[in-house]
This record gives sequence, C-alpha cells and structure tokens, in this order.
Amino acid sequence: MSLFSNYPLMAAFTSIIIAQVVKVPLYFVTNRSWNVGLAFSSGSMPSSHSAAVASLSTAVGIVNGISSTSFAIAVVVSSIIMFDAAGVRRHAGNQAVALNGLIVEFNEFVKEMRTNPKNTPQEQRKALKELLGHRPIEVFVGAIVGICISILMFFLYY
Repeated sequence: MSLFSNYPLMAAFTSIIIAQVVKVPLYFVTNRSWNVGLAFSSGSMPSSHSAAVASLSTAVGIVNGISSTSFAIAVVVSSIIMFDAAGVRRHAGNQAVALNGLIVEFNEFVKEMRTNPKNTPQEQRKALKELLGHRPIEVFVGAIVGICISILMFFLYY
C-alpha cells in the first residue's frame, strides 16, 4: 500500500489541516480581527489533536471493522489524547498565565530596585505560551470534525 493511498493516515492528516485552517475564520467571527498565526499554533477551536485522532479511529473502524484490535487501540489512544488536550494541557496553560503574571511583576520590581532601568538578559524573562490546551467543547468539536472528514473522504475517494 502506498503512503498516499493509506486512507486512515490521509484522513487524519486532512483533519489536522482542516481543523487548523478553520481556526482563523472562527477567530475572526468571534473577535473581529485576523490572527493567521492560529493556523500554526496549538489551542483554540476546534482541537486539531481531537480531529486527528477521531478521524484516525473512524477510518480504522471503517477499514478494519469496529470489532478489530486496531480499532480498539485507536479508540483508547484517541481517548487518552482528547482527555490530555482538555485536561493536563489546559491546566498547563492556566499555570502559564499565572507564571507570566509573576514574571511581569518580577521584572517591574527589578526595574524599580535598580538605578539603571534596563534589564540584563538574565532579568528579561520570556513569557510562556498560555494557549496549550482546549476547553471540552473545543475537544468535542474537533472530534466531530475528524469523524465527519473520515466519513466524507471514505465516500469521496475510497
């Protein structure tokens, strides 16, 4: 089987691309400003992680059947990834928000304490990425996107 004729793989990658691209117009609709960088970053609606694993599980189920071992593996791994996207990674993002606030306060404190207001490279702290995880609705919508893309690709191409 050629790599490009591997339906589960192509469905999963297509789901990632579509979920990432859709983030940009969804952000525009809700915020009335463009943020093209969302297409290349983690977090936001819909979850491309969830879209990918749900698409992969759906495609494996279609190809191998829902009673197959490979489908069981795909569903378990998908569940873990979606739980992680909505849980652990979301909490890490919340911690990054708190730490970034502390870094700002620390840098302001250092500026006030020094006679020279310029920070040294050691005092300049880079902000942590805060948008790491997903709200449960973002994970759910990502999963729906992935399932729909797998089904649509199956009927269109396979």
